[in-house]
Amino acid sequence: MRVLFTFAGGNGHFRPLLPLARALADAGHEIAFTGEPFMVPIVEATGFAAFPSGPNLGSDGRRRPLLPVDRDREDADLRDGFVRRTAPLRAKDVLTLCEDWTPDLLVCDEADHGAMIAAEQLGLPHATVLVMAAGVLIRPELVDDALNGVRAAHGLPPQRNLEMAYRHLVLSPFPASFRDPRFPLPPTAQSFHDPVPGRGPVPDWHVEGRPTVYFTLGTIFNTESGDLFTRVLAGLKDVDATCVVTVGNLIDPAEFGPQPEHIHLTRYLPQDDVLPYCDAALTHGGSGSLLGAIAHGLPMVLLPMGADQPHNGDRVTELGLGTVLDVVEATPDDIRDAVTRVLREPSYREAAARLRDEITAYPPPEKTVPLLEGLLR
Repeated sequence: MRVLFTFAGGNGHFRPLLPLARALADAGHEIAFTGEPFMVPIVEATGFAAFPSGPNLGSDGRRRPLLPVDRDREDADLRDGFVRRTAPLRAKDVLTLCEDWTPDLLVCDEADHGAMIAAEQLGLPHATVLVMAAGVLIRPELVDDALNGVRAAHGLPPQRNLEMAYRHLVLSPFPASFRDPRFPLPPTAQSFHDPVPGRGPVPDWHVEGRPTVYFTLGTIFNTESGDLFTRVLAGLKDVDATCVVTVGNLIDPAEFGPQPEHIHLTRYLPQDDVLPYCDAALTHGGSGSLLGAIAHGLPMVLLPMGADQPHNGDRVTELGLGTVLDVVEATPDDIRDAVTRVLREPSYREAAARLRDEITAYPPPEKTVPLLEGLLR
């Protein structure tokens, strides 16, 4: 079976697909990926063939000012950016790619509507992989009409309630209880969990007996953060914990000047190397960072900036997993106090442990292989 994995964004859209691709490859199937051109070398570094498709939606490296959270703006970006503008371009490129690579099955990130349209036009089954933890940003009332406009341009009938995305098989790496109850998983959904690795070699920043906090703003919003790194670093100076801070490959850590000995500041560290040694996570609330924290049972402090992050923040608050700060108004003292609180108050860790146990009980990616193979029968 030849399986084409497709995604319409950056790392947050690619990484949830990776364990499924590895499971299929281990079962003897032929795998390729297609996504925005910026992501091709990142995919290739994981050992898979990759083809460019659609426009670049990720960061171009330019630093941008921090904007207040505006959910209406994020809704418009999703509807008009991912659906109206990007889906037609991705449908065109994926259709062309499929003529040459001839897949039997497409596995699409849930935001890659263009690839799903291509699959439908070609009469190919597709599976949808969820990449947004709370399940709120991509919702029927926001995208159905815009998506039907794209479908009509490709000669396809209208659909409702995200029928196209949910038609065949939906795979979710997130705890079902984290999803906003207003938007339950569809009947075609199956949960899976990629087991987290244990502790590797002890990092040089690890101090036995001292708590550790991991701070990241991901790989897109880190360059749209204005003075946020400066404020967070000022707050972490007074936190009684080892603080591991990654600023991303496009930012020079030297611009923030010398740091106290308990703050380890660097461009990038693999999340799987850091989180097993951590006691709490301080992040923007992106779904990938959030899933990593949940998988390790870590309480969290969130500074949501955009995309699905405010919705994830809502659920973190409602489920008692941590605290959420206003990304523009939060002072260094606010950040220090929030981090200290989630480290000290056991209720946050207990809530995070419950969700960790929930996803740990899900089947591993290998169990999805028969489900994906079954789509061809």
